[in-house]
Amino acid sequence: MGVLVGAAMVATRYVIGQSDPASLALLRYSIGAVGLILPVLLIRRVAFARRDLLPIALLGIGQFGILIALLNYGLQFIGSGLGALLFATFPVMTMVLAAALRLEALTLLKSAGVLLTVIGVGLAVSDDTVLPGFSGDNLLAVVAILAAALTGAICSVFYRPYLQKYPPLQVSLFAMFASVAFLVLPAAGEGFFVALPSFTPGGWAAVLFIGFCSSLGYYAWLFALKHATPTRVAMFLALGPVTATALGTALLDEPLTLLFMAGLAAVIAGLWVAHIPTKAFPTRKCSDPKK
Repeated sequence: MGVLVGAAMVATRYVIGQSDPASLALLRYSIGAVGLILPVLLIRRVAFARRDLLPIALLGIGQFGILIALLNYGLQFIGSGLGALLFATFPVMTMVLAAALRLEALTLLKSAGVLLTVIGVGLAVSDDTVLPGFSGDNLLAVVAILAAALTGAICSVFYRPYLQKYPPLQVSLFAMFASVAFLVLPAAGEGFFVALPSFTPGGWAAVLFIGFCSSLGYYAWLFALKHATPTRVAMFLALGPVTATALGTALLDEPLTLLFMAGLAAVIAGLWVAHIPTKAFPTRKCSDPKK
């Protein structure tokens, strides 16, 4: 899952100059949703309770609409490696939110992991080679990607009750369709429906690859959320910045410096430290949203 996230970021960084944030997100999840239709038809489905439709749709809009639009905006101005590193704060935000809601245990090691992650992000964004001129669009790009990570953390915590009731594949498809419907309006505002997208052949290949990553990656993510805690699932996004840094350097000639590598190492170390098993105060299970 983390590898797919990192690879999709590099592909997004490659093609974002040929599109706009909401338009690319609309294409991404239209392709992703189409890719899930046949698998959903082949599984045993469970009818959605009417009261669950709106919450699942809102989570889909947040996860597949708002999050990706923010991510696409940020990747217009900063490299895929830094973008993936910033997005790797997702697990830490998930942990803090779950602890605040008393859904998971809060420990000293987890707090140390948070601190290491914050230090790592600080090191990475302070590198003038990786992020020249930390102001204006660059600053907004950093804020946008951190906001995308926070959106993902919120969705991770609140998805789980529905994944206990319905197949993850079915939830994925419904959530994606909700996000596509939501993205139609902002994409129209960008002029998406005025003319056909003018991607290069390489751009179309990148868009199709991103759509494929969406189908496979988010199904894997929701399947994992059904069977593990939100924080433990989000931990695997640590592979994202490693993948994005390697591919971004090799394919897009993005800079790779010692300061950035130190920041990357601190973020990965923080995620590892935060997930070392230890005893802590008891937690309660995530309750049904009806209660």
